[in-house]
Amino acid sequence: MLATFLLLLLSSLSSPSPALAVPPRPPVRCGGGGGAGCVLSNAYGAWSSDRADCPVSAVAYPATEQEVVAAVARASAAGTRVKVVSGFAHTIPKLACPGGNGSSTLLISTARLAGVEVDAAARTVTADAGAPLRAVIDAAEARGLSLPAAPYWEGVSVAGLVATGSHGSSWWGRGGAVHDYVVALRLVVPAGEADGWARVLALKPGDDLFPAALVSLGLLGVVSKITLSLEPSFKRSITYEYRDDTTLQDDFAAHAARHEFADITWYPSQHTAVYRVDDRAPPDAEGDGVNDFIGFQSTSIAVSAGIRALESSLERARSVRGKCAMAAAEIAAKRLVGSGLKNDGGLLFTGYPVVGRQGNMQTSGSCARSPAADILSACPWDPRFRGLFFYESTAFFSPPARFRDFVADVKRLRDAAGAEKLCGVDAYNGLLVRFVKSSAAHLGQPEDSVVVDFNYYRASDPAAPRLGEDVWEEVEQLAFVKHGARPHWAKNRLVAFAGVRGKYPRWGKFAAAKRQLDPRGLFDSPWSDEVVSGKEVEKSDGCALDGRCVCSEDRHCSPGHGYYCRPGLVFTEARVCRYSVSQNQ
Repeated sequence: MLATFLLLLLSSLSSPSPALAVPPRPPVRCGGGGGAGCVLSNAYGAWSSDRADCPVSAVAYPATEQEVVAAVARASAAGTRVKVVSGFAHTIPKLACPGGNGSSTLLISTARLAGVEVDAAARTVTADAGAPLRAVIDAAEARGLSLPAAPYWEGVSVAGLVATGSHGSSWWGRGGAVHDYVVALRLVVPAGEADGWARVLALKPGDDLFPAALVSLGLLGVVSKITLSLEPSFKRSITYEYRDDTTLQDDFAAHAARHEFADITWYPSQHTAVYRVDDRAPPDAEGDGVNDFIGFQSTSIAVSAGIRALESSLERARSVRGKCAMAAAEIAAKRLVGSGLKNDGGLLFTGYPVVGRQGNMQTSGSCARSPAADILSACPWDPRFRGLFFYESTAFFSPPARFRDFVADVKRLRDAAGAEKLCGVDAYNGLLVRFVKSSAAHLGQPEDSVVVDFNYYRASDPAAPRLGEDVWEEVEQLAFVKHGARPHWAKNRLVAFAGVRGKYPRWGKFAAAKRQLDPRGLFDSPWSDEVVSGKEVEKSDGCALDGRCVCSEDRHCSPGHGYYCRPGLVFTEARVCRYSVSQNQ
């Protein structure tokens, strides 16, 4: 336990100089000139659909909207499949892969399409598709304005976060989803020869196509510019309150109603819930704090590799006790350093509340801003350095009463399986609970929703079973099957998307917009089809281990390692891969 705590504490306290940190690798890598021999991968080095890089025939790097139009026109004239990727690529499903298997494909990177312009009089910011979220926030703050909503991770492009429905946390005002602050966008779509093979649509609220273009998943065309509404700059005050989780299912809604930017982090194995008390502070409130969440800081490569090696050794030893020691150490380390909040000057955490400007408090991700220099530290999940490797499941519950029932079921599962079986998720960040309002976007949330996000160990070998695998497969099926939660478009294992079309009441309107804008399906691919079709893939040996299927036979698990397909403990309709010393147990 002490060694685990010291390792995690070292990670949380180590703040290497940015000059000694390695920036994330670019998602597109080419072996030859002219875009030949290129592959696309995401920031984690593995997709949810499979773990193979995506081969692409050609890559375009437009720096202006005119160049985007030219790239789309070339693809449209040739009938080439085309997809878009930013300079970050943190999406876990393989949405950005245009295809492969020998077919001609084009990947459009927005890494060089990154301009930002603030209109202080109109209180808006217009950003090119590839503009980093941090650049948008900083430009607004420099003009005395703030973006009210942002995802917690800042290493994303403005078009990428809007297109996938990324969000922060709030039931107040317009809510926590960034796409609900879009007041205009420009979309480049395929066209016929008479229109030069591509055209630009300028869309705004009230236009028929606007609700489809907000959360578009890259399926309609290429977003070239987005305009977001801003507010006069303001400050926030954040305090984390550690409580017993006894009343979580009864008081989450009141917490969200009481605090504008509330969230809750639930550590079920530790019977602990951490309530984020997060509100606007008066403009003259003292404080120049910074939110630099420890999980998103540049971390010593040796520390990240050491934590991964420790967790992998515990998996091999089937050491539930060791996993629980990691979970306890994780919580203790975060509590000691305020989870990365830093008081005046952004140097150290000295106590609550932490007060700072909205632009410094609403999001974090300092490891994404590391310049190229040395190789001492990096984002802890950087696949080049054998650091953290995990699944991320995110579920939207609505109406909120469904989340209450989900919490009650997870507590029953904790009682049935033993609290120690839930330590694996608490060794990461527990279950992060956030709040998102209903949206006008066709693929946004149709009702006010509670969002649950949790990370957990992913084996380096896709055929390797995991410690406590049955518990987290049951939690996953409790969320998406029993309680009908909707999956986050940019996260989740493939099984979470089963039946997804039926969970979005305006899916038909989105599909109609797609038929209108891309009738030839140039922005489709087998990989994005796997996600949005909501159909179960063909089952094969071991398919349940990496989340490609729900088991229905033992062979879908790993009987050779003692993992067999069994009913859930609480949700008996669930089918999970459970370890047993005998196939007959």
